[in-house]
Amino acid sequence: YRTGDRARWLEDGNLEFVGRMDEQVKIRGYRIEPGEIEAALSRQAGVRQCAVLARRDQRGDQRLVAYVGAGELPGPAMSDLRAGLQAQLPEYMVPAAFVVLERLPLTANGKVDRRALPEPESAQTEEAWVAPRTATEEIVAGIWAEVLERERVGAEDNFFDLGGHSLLVTRVISRLRKAFGVELAVRTLFEAPTVAALAQQVDSAGPGQKAPPLERVSREQDLPLSFAQQRLWFLDQLEPGGATYNLPFGARFRGLLDLPALAGSLTEIVRRHEVLRTSFPAQDGQPSQRIAPPRPLAIPLVDLSAAPDPETVAQRLAEEEARRSFDLSSGPLLRATVVRLGARDHILLLTIHHIVSDGESARILIHDFTVLYRACVNGRTSSLPDLPVQYADFAVWQRQFMQGTALEAQLDYWRRQLHGLPPLKLPLDRPRPAVMSARGGTILFSFTGEQLAQLRVLCRREGVTLFMSLLAAFQAVLFRWTGQPDIVVGSPRDNRDRLELEGAAGFFINTLPLRARFSAGLTSRELLRQTRETVLAAFAHDQAPFEKIVEEVARKRSLGSSPLLQVWFLVQNAGAAGGEGTADLEITPFHSDTPAAKLDLALILTAHSQGISASLTYAADLFEPETMNKLAGQIQLFVAALLQNPDIELDMPVSPPRAGAETSAMHETFVF
Repeated sequence: YRTGDRARWLEDGNLEFVGRMDEQVKIRGYRIEPGEIEAALSRQAGVRQCAVLARRDQRGDQRLVAYVGAGELPGPAMSDLRAGLQAQLPEYMVPAAFVVLERLPLTANGKVDRRALPEPESAQTEEAWVAPRTATEEIVAGIWAEVLERERVGAEDNFFDLGGHSLLVTRVISRLRKAFGVELAVRTLFEAPTVAALAQQVDSAGPGQKAPPLERVSREQDLPLSFAQQRLWFLDQLEPGGATYNLPFGARFRGLLDLPALAGSLTEIVRRHEVLRTSFPAQDGQPSQRIAPPRPLAIPLVDLSAAPDPETVAQRLAEEEARRSFDLSSGPLLRATVVRLGARDHILLLTIHHIVSDGESARILIHDFTVLYRACVNGRTSSLPDLPVQYADFAVWQRQFMQGTALEAQLDYWRRQLHGLPPLKLPLDRPRPAVMSARGGTILFSFTGEQLAQLRVLCRREGVTLFMSLLAAFQAVLFRWTGQPDIVVGSPRDNRDRLELEGAAGFFINTLPLRARFSAGLTSRELLRQTRETVLAAFAHDQAPFEKIVEEVARKRSLGSSPLLQVWFLVQNAGAAGGEGTADLEITPFHSDTPAAKLDLALILTAHSQGISASLTYAADLFEPETMNKLAGQIQLFVAALLQNPDIELDMPVSPPRAGAETSAMHETFVF
């Protein structure tokens, strides 16, 4: 092995070569090592040789192409090759095309001659692909191709096998609404997951209840807050000057950073997204949105290049910046600082209040910054189209739509769903204080790539998503820990369900309370089915503002406990590791260690090419780190046991997995 080789340990103690660190390619913003894909491909039946290359398609876009040498035996089915990789790798690493040859061309020294491999168009690259047969199927397939970022989609292709998940389902629904004028529930795509089946649902669907059009409104009027903004404004009135709802972001720039281009790009982003220059003054106790005119963004430069330990000082500055409070009544609610560590090493610290942003907004802002910065340094104008509507337009639209019978129909479901819900009593290490601080701690753990692949197989077999399966596992562990057979956790739902909102920044998150009931003899497989129905029903009623749900069903509020929910759960897919940058600049995330506990517990899981990373954030006022380490270990233990036996009875103790299976670093058995 040479310096720069990547390898993994096998169970037999040998090393498996998986590629070179310097052989990465970038596809749709993701840095990908073809060697890792080749290693996964070589383990499939019928594959004697393989190679993965980045090729440009007819539009000039980069795509991955896999070449398989099958020898003299019949080649493996394309569908089997694709399904095998989908079970092991994230969707963005699955090649767009497969070419099966009798043997791959070799160089004089016996290595694959990559230059001699044929273009995909000159060989059979697809098998059993069924072209759309009707106009509806053709439009549906085009929508899927756009949302899933695929070159083409066949009539019999399965949305979830192609990498679809709940956020992408929402985007499909919004596009179908625009294309056909129909209102489809999220459940429809789960029950009709192929293009042909969904096209039939579209053809038979009625127009449904139409919401008012989402259009720009006059700024010469009082602009209301959205329901989500109203809740955060109310919390700020209860505890003014806090930093619990600060959203800190950081990016590290290694290389030649153009500071004027950076400042110009951020200024243009703030001009482009009105919500980033919005404040919330109150008159007679009622807040409204006030949008400031565009102006250059002030970005202080802190030079640490002469400091003896600039990395440590930069971390301290990032933590201090993340804890600085905002004044919602006057703004601005976005701050930016550039920290210089060296001539070719800078950090951008960006802090935004949650009332004007959310997680999806961060992805949007990163995309916009990448486009604008590259245009600035190359002397070009921005190619970003103007936004059709802004967040203030959404807030007005939401207030108009979510009232009267529309609101009542949504709330009626939640009254029934949450009726008789008992308070969740977590086993605390300390008495709950009368007023909770935001002090938090974080426990990090993970699941292996093999476990993620097994989970995906389980999900396909049971007709659930990765989110549903991990939610069921988490609630099962909470059931064992608390001894309560009735568990509710909150999960965020991105309410950008209108096509016009997909590129808009703002606070679109709505919280859904997801309830699980446990009974004697309930198995994990039965819990998965229950969770599927719970999640799909919640998605069908996700327009009801969480604050309205709290008013309807929650107990008395207090500063010592969040009403209705004490536990938070989120599963997300890893995005690109960093911005595109330029030829002279590499952009990567910069993280500061500033955990803030908004609730008692929050479990956030991120699926990526190496497996699943998990972050368990807890209220330091209530729990000791040792207890949270044990809880994290139990989550890992339960998932490992679930993968061995999906029919575990949930009221029975879980034994450690068989020897050799991946488990947590905790070796003790901790049975609740």
